[in-house]
Amino acid sequence: MHRYPFTNSIWRQHDTGPLYPSLNISESADVVVIGAGIAGLVCAYELQKRGKQVTLLEALEIGHGTTGHTTAKCSVQHGLIYQKLIRHFGETVARLYYEFNAEALVYLQNQVNEGFDCDYSLEHSYLYATEPNDELVKELDAYRRLKIDGGEATEEVNHALPFTIEQALVIRNQGQFHPVKYLRELADRFVRLGGKIYEQTRALDVSQGPRPIVTTATGRRVQANQVVIATHYPFNDLRGLYVSKFSVERSYIVACETDTDPLKGMYLSVDENSRSFRSYEENGKTYLLVGGEGHTAGQEPDTRSRYVHLENDAQHHFGTMRATYRWSSQDLITLDSLPYVGQMFKREPDIFVATGFLKWGMTNGIAAGILLADQLTNRPNRFSELVSPLRTTVKPTDLPAFLKTNLDTATQFTKGAVERVLERQDVQDLQLDEGGIVQVGHHTKGVYRDLENRCHVVNLTCTHLGCTVKWNNAERTWDCPCHGSRFDTKGTVLEGPATKSLTYSKREDL
Repeated sequence: MHRYPFTNSIWRQHDTGPLYPSLNISESADVVVIGAGIAGLVCAYELQKRGKQVTLLEALEIGHGTTGHTTAKCSVQHGLIYQKLIRHFGETVARLYYEFNAEALVYLQNQVNEGFDCDYSLEHSYLYATEPNDELVKELDAYRRLKIDGGEATEEVNHALPFTIEQALVIRNQGQFHPVKYLRELADRFVRLGGKIYEQTRALDVSQGPRPIVTTATGRRVQANQVVIATHYPFNDLRGLYVSKFSVERSYIVACETDTDPLKGMYLSVDENSRSFRSYEENGKTYLLVGGEGHTAGQEPDTRSRYVHLENDAQHHFGTMRATYRWSSQDLITLDSLPYVGQMFKREPDIFVATGFLKWGMTNGIAAGILLADQLTNRPNRFSELVSPLRTTVKPTDLPAFLKTNLDTATQFTKGAVERVLERQDVQDLQLDEGGIVQVGHHTKGVYRDLENRCHVVNLTCTHLGCTVKWNNAERTWDCPCHGSRFDTKGTVLEGPATKSLTYSKREDL
């Protein structure tokens, strides 16, 4: 039988960085940072440079999270964001958001000038539409009103892309890089400054009160003056009802080798069926990275088809070879499209969060790390109010998004119970390398039959809030359609907000 390739990110294929130990003894620090993605590592690195003693906890390994599963475009051009921000908040807020991300680009460029090895290159960033698009016209007007270095670029993009486009915008001199190499540079320099990194160390709880204590899955504890939660989706989301403030979207990327010259520039369509294009060169090979096919996390029954569509587009338009690498990532969309960076809860001044980067975590993540480092060292930062997690939770303009997000969660909760019955199949019908909802004895379970004909059985109830997880046939994972938690075939947490594994057993008699 034809077996679909396992997914693998191009950024992680040749990662030769060191493995850091897991935490096996309780300790204390000035600051604990939870999450070794781009926001967490920038924050930890900056704090350590400024004289703080920082301990960094990572549930998996550096580069295994969202930062290692991105297109790695470093740009202030975040889709159609500026006309939306002007409409909802006015020009002052829209300009602040632009500067928040623009200063992150300057910070990254300065690090490259200092010797950070992360395959960084300057590229122009383009938005385009293949059909007339009123929103793109409004975005061009926003560029003019906010004095953004860019503008109309239709002819430019028509010369660059192998298909006809209707309209395009450009922002000049943006960047692209290798995100895992960047994380490794940050980690190495952080440790050389005296910082501590513990991998395979999942945080389960953060206590309330002065000098909060972080408790890990193995029962170890780290006490600190402040705690920063930079875990993409905050694992302690329930205390601040963050669970009601996000929608979670999954999107897909393929890297296809090509014999043609690298594509100059970074491209994103604003069409209904959006596509992202950029090139990457490695070991004498040129790859075209094609992204898109986004959908609400956990709610696509055939994830493999998403990769097929991207690969077909790459071959049809650019004449590439078949995809060498395939990977996906999840993004948190806040109600008002601004990140949450700063003090997490009103009555807990020592717990901070960085999350909700709206698919643009490279610049938003760097900016968040800098902002948090400023806040924890009492330095003024003019962006604190802009992205404060304590801003008004639901404004009138946010109400439709709030209702849609929470109605969708309630729908998925109910739908999951029905699907356990309707989609249930006999375990004997499962092929090798296939998963599904099956009847095991008197119980309905999730089962994956591996390539050696062993069955891996999990409980279908997500350990976060009890929704029913669904099989992801491309990633070979169990995904929650309510809040985006993901588990491997043995029930181990891959992505939060869940912190506890699904109940698991291995069966060779099914």
